[in-house]
Amino acid sequence: MDRIVYTAASGASRVLEHQSIVSNNLANVSTAGFREELAIYRAVPLQGHNSLPTRVSTATASTASSYQQGAMAETGHALDLAIRGEGWFAVQTPNGEAYTRAGEFGINADNVMVTQSGLPVLSAENAPIEIPERGTLTFSEDGQISVIGAGDNPNDVQNIGQVKLVNPPVGQMVRGEDGLFRLAGGQPAQQDPQVRLVSGFVERSNVNPAEAMVSMIANARLFDMQMRVIQEAKTNAERANGILSAQ
Repeated sequence: MDRIVYTAASGASRVLEHQSIVSNNLANVSTAGFREELAIYRAVPLQGHNSLPTRVSTATASTASSYQQGAMAETGHALDLAIRGEGWFAVQTPNGEAYTRAGEFGINADNVMVTQSGLPVLSAENAPIEIPERGTLTFSEDGQISVIGAGDNPNDVQNIGQVKLVNPPVGQMVRGEDGLFRLAGGQPAQQDPQVRLVSGFVERSNVNPAEAMVSMIANARLFDMQMRVIQEAKTNAERANGILSAQ
């Protein structure tokens, strides 16, 4: 069989991988704080005494993420937080500390500040943040949490902790299957006093839906071209076999 079949099949496989990534990005256009996933490929020359220099295959080099900040959406909710510029919120997972840009927080039945998926938000002391029942919360730019208890004097403001805000180098971070980011070495990041947040806002996904749709259409066309190459190779092989059989 013509070796071009293997070259085309390899290209089609990469297109399907890319289509899967683009589809996931498009599905998370409305997910707060979502970071667009990128696919990186490299050309691989085919080796062998019969290989032509014009024939190359492809391989997945790695996947990466776009760390461009998404648009800010004002919600007015006290527990909606967004990071201005670089930085991450720290949350506690069953597998250790992880980081997210999604600031749609809430309070669970145990009066602990949690993410939309129920993961505890960590304080600067690496502990879950407990919120007094029916307290009115305010957040400062550096993550300090102030609360006024129900029925308390407005001047009786209590500081109950600080949200842990980190900013490790993005080159040291890896995306997990749960969509959260972690340091490649597994160690927790240190609090960064330079990170700033704003209350009453949520950062939207940084995925551009128009670009994602164009990419999906382009991938569909590329896949169709690869399939045509395979079909043409099959047709040529059948014709050659027919000529040989007739002799």
